Amino acid sequence: MLGINLCNTLNAGGAEVTAFGRRLSRPTSLHQDVKWISGHFDDVRTFEHAVRGQEFVFHLISTTIPDDSNRDPAADLAANVLPTVRLLEVCCKEGVKKVVFSSSGGTVYGIPSRVPIPESSSTEPISGYGISKLAIEKYLALFHRLHGLEYHVCRISNIYGPFQQGNRRQGLVATTIRRALLKEHVEIWGDGQVIRDFVYVDDVVAAMLCCCFYHGPYKVMNVGSGTGLTINQVIDDIELVLNEGAIDRSHRPGRTVDVPRNTLDISLIQSETSWQPIVAWHEGLRRSIEWMKAANIVANPYTAGDRHEQSRGVPQLKS
Repeated sequence: MLGINLCNTLNAGGAEVTAFGRRLSRPTSLHQDVKWISGHFDDVRTFEHAVRGQEFVFHLISTTIPDDSNRDPAADLAANVLPTVRLLEVCCKEGVKKVVFSSSGGTVYGIPSRVPIPESSSTEPISGYGISKLAIEKYLALFHRLHGLEYHVCRISNIYGPFQQGNRRQGLVATTIRRALLKEHVEIWGDGQVIRDFVYVDDVVAAMLCCCFYHGPYKVMNVGSGTGLTINQVIDDIELVLNEGAIDRSHRPGRTVDVPRNTLDISLIQSETSWQPIVAWHEGLRRSIEWMKAANIVANPYTAGDRHEQSRGVPQLKS
């Protein structure tokens, strides 16, 4: 989802964009001028071709989600960290100017001692997913030290917005909207009082572009709304904005990968760049609902998820 929105925004700004990912079943989700290269993240030869000639690389790939990563930490490590190291080697070889990495503000800090969470907080992830993200941050710093490769880390909170399907076991907002439109019940893990920070995808894209051209002293910045919402409040607000009756809810036992509260302190990126989150929560929900309706998931509940393949790839910008 982030990849598609980022690529299209870069293209609209006049950049020559190459996107790399596993597959794109509906090419119309990307602008026709965006070059698409299909491949797996462990295929060095393929992404070497994608990186060649590029000035900037936006690394968005993640092959797992937190819950999966804890079931098989070794597989998570092999699928995400090792290929990233190979990618960084290729970036150095090809003379890439800068790598912008989408890390996870929701998992790298673990259970925080203070909220909102600043970048200076300790990092104690409670999932293999968060550990992999943090390890990649450390490798970026290492390649900067050894080879002078410039980088920036965006620790992003919970993204929502267009092109998020709601059928991939992640993305509370999209999942809730999708199930509500299909008149299905929404599953809540625990009592629904877990607090999360939700940020609209357009704001995330704008933040990543600011960080791409940032030349200050900070290499790691939080990207979020700066506001925490409980899971129950999120569902209540979707119910309000959707205005199609009550959303049926059921509860399941809480998960060990869920920290009780996570709200990011975004004062650093606000003070160091021109970035501010501008899409208000209810407006973001309205846009997300409109996109989901346009995707026509009610008419095609089992196939709509294939309409816009999530670009979990590495868009490269050549300007």
